[in-house]
Amino acid sequence: MQHEILQPIPLLDENGDLTEPGFARRLLPVYDRSKVRGGATRLKEWDYYYIGNDRFGVALTIADNSYMGLDSVSFLSFAGKPWQITKSPMRIFPMGRTGLPQSSERGVTAISGKGYALMFQVERGCRTLTAHMEKFRGNDPIDIHVKLTHEPEESMVICTPFDKPGHFYYNQKINCMRAEGTVTIGGEEYRFDPGESFAVLDWGRGVWTYHNTWYWGSASGLVDGEDFGFNIGYGFGDTSAATENMLFYKGKTHKLSRVSFHIPQIRGKEAYLQPWTFTSDDGRFELEFDPILDRAADTDFKVLRSNQHQVFGRFSGTVVLDDGKRLEIRDLMGFAEKVETKW
Repeated sequence: MQHEILQPIPLLDENGDLTEPGFARRLLPVYDRSKVRGGATRLKEWDYYYIGNDRFGVALTIADNSYMGLDSVSFLSFAGKPWQITKSPMRIFPMGRTGLPQSSERGVTAISGKGYALMFQVERGCRTLTAHMEKFRGNDPIDIHVKLTHEPEESMVICTPFDKPGHFYYNQKINCMRAEGTVTIGGEEYRFDPGESFAVLDWGRGVWTYHNTWYWGSASGLVDGEDFGFNIGYGFGDTSAATENMLFYKGKTHKLSRVSFHIPQIRGKEAYLQPWTFTSDDGRFELEFDPILDRAADTDFKVLRSNQHQVFGRFSGTVVLDDGKRLEIRDLMGFAEKVETKW
């Protein structure tokens, strides 16, 4: 069962519950923060962008998680011996004052703190991302200036309830945006060329339960010269109405059923840098994943915890579009992750 939302609707009813669980191909449900009823400290809002190519990537986050704000800048190098740097300043009790927009389609998301600033602007079909952080690599600052264009006509939008009144997850993933711009670390410059560099937006708004473990995978690039990408995942709540699994091809979405992550284990523990596999119940998503770099972080404050493994690498295998067309995927750069949170 994959229930599709086809008309604009209010996201939440007067009790703060979803009016219509399911998926959409555009941002049809309207998010109104004033209708949230699940508790002020449970509301989570974030904008996350990943921009990358075969050689390097950056990840930028501005998040207001009520009692904790998180602003993050990551740089990842995949060439030679892979390496990454992530710096994530935290803020105490922002409680919505970060002012993230209530729609992904317009507005400004901005934050600044001691030694850093990030800004995401959306206007006239273009997304402009800027970031500056002092002492990012030793004493070297990082500066990021990127423009995202060619936003596809369709994207992944999902309204997922949790098994608790007033709790929900509203999420949009926009894949296959073209990226142009520069990253400067000290005296080194890295340039994004829109012919080979792609971006994804993870736009999330919701009232979450305390303890969750989720799986998410994403990739954007070219297959046979055409824009192609995918979004896969689960663990974000009750997905009985719809999953968030989708293919993106030439600006259009192709809905998948259920996809399973198979992370290898050694002596009972996940071996994140060994090859993974992905399978689907409808046979339309059968890929292997060759990891390159694990962006791992385990923050444990006992009551609060985030144990994250976001693994970057190359996907290969076959996928099937809605019309039965089979695509052969070879070494498509992307990532897959497992994250456990107590928040």
